[in-house]
Parts: sequence; C-alpha cells; structure tokens
Amino acid sequence: MSTTKQGKPLLRRLRGFLLGSEHHLLDDNAFVLRVVQPGLAGLMDGSVSTLAPIFAAAVATQSSHTAWVVGMAAAIGAGISMGFAEALSDDGELTGRGSPLRRGIIIGIMTFCGGFLHTLPFLIEDYHLALPLACILVGCELISISLIRHHFFKISLSRSSLQVMLGGGLVFAAGLLLGQS
Repeated sequence: MSTTKQGKPLLRRLRGFLLGSEHHLLDDNAFVLRVVQPGLAGLMDGSVSTLAPIFAAAVATQSSHTAWVVGMAAAIGAGISMGFAEALSDDGELTGRGSPLRRGIIIGIMTFCGGFLHTLPFLIEDYHLALPLACILVGCELISISLIRHHFFKISLSRSSLQVMLGGGLVFAAGLLLGQS
C-alpha cells in the first residue's frame, strides 16, 4: 500500500482531503453521503445529459470534429452548471452532507468526466469509426454507474442496470432521432 512521508496510507489522506478536517470522526456512511453520492450524481448527469447533443450533432453532420466541439461544450457546460448548483444548494449543516464547495467541486469534475469520456472517440477523424467507439464507451459508462450504485447503495444489480440503461437509452435514442431529422 502506498504511504506518504508521514506514514499515513495514501487512501486515508485522500479520504481526509475529500471529507475535510472532521474526516476522522466520520464513518463510511458519511463518505458515501459526502463524496460518493455527489460523484455518482455528477457521473450520471454528465454521462446521460450530454448524450443527446453529442449524438444528435454526430448523426446530423457526420462530422467527428463537430461532435467533438459539441461534446466538449456540453461536458464543460454541464460540469460548471452542476458544480455551481451543488455548491450553492445548502451549507451542509442541516443535511450532514459536508462542505458545499467540496461537493460542488466533486460533482462538477465528475459531471465533466461523464460527458468527456464518450466525446473522446470523436478525436478520430473517421466518423464511421468514432461513432461506434463512442457508443461502446457509453455502454461502459452506464455499466460502471450501475456497478457503483450496486456497490455503494446496495441496489440490486439487475434493478440498477435496468434503471440506468432505461434512462441512458431514452436520452441516447432522443439524440439519434433528433440527429436524423
């Protein structure tokens, strides 16, 4: 296990950074509430909310460059929006959710990552290669979200997969239909 110069395990230090100065007083539920939940919400939002604009642009223009620009704009915009929304939501005292700034940073970064990942294939100039690769990445993202929900929130894997795939599938289909219009 990696350790720092002070001898503390790296994961413990990371947990301390993410939870703040009171991290040693908090249990695993607090970690889930203050770190995992905003991170997962961001990943879900970024992965799903950017699908329609990216795939509509890709199908309508059949241009990898256009899909890349739209994808980056959607990922950056969604990350900033979700980060500010979370940071301005509550002070964390009443809900026990911890620092709003920390939650805003976590959710903003994860929202960006969720939209950015399936935008990456559009760096490939060949649209007919980039599109299927992007679709594969979307599937991997949705499976990852289902597994995280199953692990941390104890939702059955089948139920989690059905919920995530249904939501993602509807937005994905909307993007494809709008792109063909």
